[in-house]
Amino acid sequence: MRAKYAGEPSQFLALADGREIHLRDEGPRDAPAIILLHGSNADLHTWQAWADMLSEDYRVIRYDQRGHGLTGPAADDDYTLGGFVADVTAVADALDLTTFTLAGNSMGGWIAAGYAIENPGRLEALVLVDAGGAPVRREGGGNIAFTLAGMPVVGDVMSQLLPRSLVARSLSQSVSNQDVVTDAAIDRYWELARYPGNRSATRKRFSQERTAFDAETVSGIRVPTLVMWGKEDALIPFAAGEWYAEHLPDATFVAYDGIGHIPMEEAPERSATDLMVWLSEMRLGPSGAMEPQAGEAVLTP
Repeated sequence: MRAKYAGEPSQFLALADGREIHLRDEGPRDAPAIILLHGSNADLHTWQAWADMLSEDYRVIRYDQRGHGLTGPAADDDYTLGGFVADVTAVADALDLTTFTLAGNSMGGWIAAGYAIENPGRLEALVLVDAGGAPVRREGGGNIAFTLAGMPVVGDVMSQLLPRSLVARSLSQSVSNQDVVTDAAIDRYWELARYPGNRSATRKRFSQERTAFDAETVSGIRVPTLVMWGKEDALIPFAAGEWYAEHLPDATFVAYDGIGHIPMEEAPERSATDLMVWLSEMRLGPSGAMEPQAGEAVLTP
């Protein structure tokens, strides 16, 4: 599996505690750095289109989080917010990053927000893409694999058995743009979910309590934040994006018609361009502001 999913420019970064993390570090080393955090049961490849577009002008770092991809399970079985946040610090320290922009999708957005709360001095900017963590409940819909993983008995079975058809259905339910539900994408999600230890890690992660942020805590995040959301998100409702935009004191909110839970895969050019425009406005990119292409979302404070 490493031969298939860890080709160039992959590396296995040794951390101070002896663990290895599957990571890709692309772009000029002296450029502004961006760390990208994938969502639940995803992997660093979910950011491929963004990495391709951003790495000309930015140092783009993405990695498989604990219990995911080729990084595999955590030896301490810690899948709490604190464990994931600590990994961001460990990666940044190992790469000698003093400050950086942090972006996350879904679970990765929850982790990114948690990192911003705990480590505000290290962030230049925060990007939340259909992020978890808001105290807004979904009504109906959802992702069958996530639902089953959260059931004690069924979750135990899924830690041993995970049919490809379930992954295909889960991916289809997660997106609005069905063009991204290709055989290659299904294979990637399915195969990496079955990497040794990952299914058991998923069961343990879903068994651990996850507490939503409250308005007071989120209002303490002072770093400039771009909130990006697919209007057709069936996993984390659009109202959650509106909640973040309301309570973050320095937020810019951009929404995507006809897009679901993973805009960086469903609308990669539109979302990456919006990000680069915003970073330029924040003076965190190359000189010269970018202009959105025709038909793209317009950044609105």
